[in-house]
Amino acid sequence: MIKPVAPLALLAAAAALNPAAHATPGGDIGTLPHGAYVCELPGDATGAAGIRQEGEGFTVINASSYRTPQGRGTYLLTGDLVTLTSGPRKGERYHRLSGNFLRRMNADGTDSALRCVRQVENNR
Repeated sequence: MIKPVAPLALLAAAAALNPAAHATPGGDIGTLPHGAYVCELPGDATGAAGIRQEGEGFTVINASSYRTPQGRGTYLLTGDLVTLTSGPRKGERYHRLSGNFLRRMNADGTDSALRCVRQVENNR
């Protein structure tokens, strides 16, 4: 004899099999790799590939926290959108293009020319 399966158990099983389900509307919540993010504007063929922008960089220090010379704050990463939620850079948004590469977003949600790249230490 087959026992009836509880409706809640069926719902739980269906939710577990649906990879499109997200905890938040913007995508999965995550964190950035720790380290210093150096920001620059693109250069040109006659000079440097990038022109460093002093004062635009920041350091991810733990979980969802960042640090600048002006102080500390927190950020939220949902999907590929990084939003600085507190601290000296509150309200700034970045589009995560890869694990180590961010592009600052304009107020209208488009990508700006400013790019921030995580510095990777060479341990040789």
